Formats: sequence, structure tokens, C-alpha cells
Amino acid sequence: MPKYRPNVGIVVFNKDKRVLLCRRQKNSSATAWQFPQGGIEEGENPLDAGTRELKEETSVVSVRFVAQIKKHLRYNFPKELILKNKDKGYPDYVGQEQSWLLFYFYGNDEEINVLTQEQEFSQYKWATMQEAVDSVWIVKKNVYKKVRAAFEPLIEKFIVER
Repeated sequence: MPKYRPNVGIVVFNKDKRVLLCRRQKNSSATAWQFPQGGIEEGENPLDAGTRELKEETSVVSVRFVAQIKKHLRYNFPKELILKNKDKGYPDYVGQEQSWLLFYFYGNDEEINVLTQEQEFSQYKWATMQEAVDSVWIVKKNVYKKVRAAFEPLIEKFIVER
């Protein structure tokens, strides 16, 4: 049976109803953008993992949890990445199985710092959900389409406190 890495994907939106996208470090392609994401540690629930990963990758803590997609979403790694990971001694995963969370960001942009100790990203931007789908690595595109379908209506209906 194929083995998937437990993972959490994090969509953060702001008062302008735009979502936080981050560019993978050392990757200048047009599809190097993604939502923050990361592994779920043993004994950790998705909400705790999402909050931890968001802080580690972006320094963001001024968020309020809005929703979670109940069903896990999966994507498979390309074969060359599986072989590369195997050569590096990484666990034998064929892809990632993700829990997806939606957060409202009530802080200021000055709080966002992708140049953290973990540094997975080189920059960030605020974008539309469609831009997120258009800017992500092809391997993740179908998952992002499902995330958009689930979260975009919630973002549009969200009453922003001014």
C-alpha cells in the first residue's frame, strides 16, 4: 500500500480577501508559489500543526481559525523526486496526504517574515485564489483547485472586522 506523508496545508487570507502565497526558495519559475504547508508530527492534530508550521515558515501568529476541509487531499510526487528522496535516505513516501486549514489574518504585513530560521521561502505576496491555482507546481494543481472550491466561498462571505 502506498505511503503518504501526513501534511497540513494552510490558506491565510487578509481583510482584502486575498490569500498569502510564498515563493519556494531557490526557485524562480512561475510555478514556484504555494501556500504554507508542512508535516504533521506524531501525536499532533492538524490545527496545532498548521499553527506551528505557519509561525515557523512565515512568523505569522495573528490569525483566527475559520475552517478545515474534512476530507484529506492527496498528491503524488513525481518518480524522480521519490528516487532522489530515497537516495537521501528520506522515508519512502509516494506523496502527501494533506489536511487543509483556512485562517483569517488580522495582523499587519510587517509581521510576515519568510526569511525565518526554517527558511523555505524567499518572498511572499497576496493573491487571488485563482492566482494560487495558476502559480502552483503542476503536481499540486488538482489539490489547489479543490482547496479553492472549498475555501473561496467562505472567504467571499467572511465579514471582516474593520
